[in-house]
Amino acid sequence: MKGLFDFSEVLTYFFRKKDPNRRTNFNLRTMHTINKISMLMFLAGVVYFIIKHL
Repeated sequence: MKGLFDFSEVLTYFFRKKDPNRRTNFNLRTMHTINKISMLMFLAGVVYFIIKHL
């Protein structure tokens, strides 16, 4: 049951440092921005669902 609520991957995705040796381009930055927005919206929906059904 503990593995179901492990949000360490999500938190490290939001707060990891940039790698100076890795090249980035517009498409990659856009993809990561969209991923971050979608994860935040999903987590907000889960929190809303939990609060609504308590």
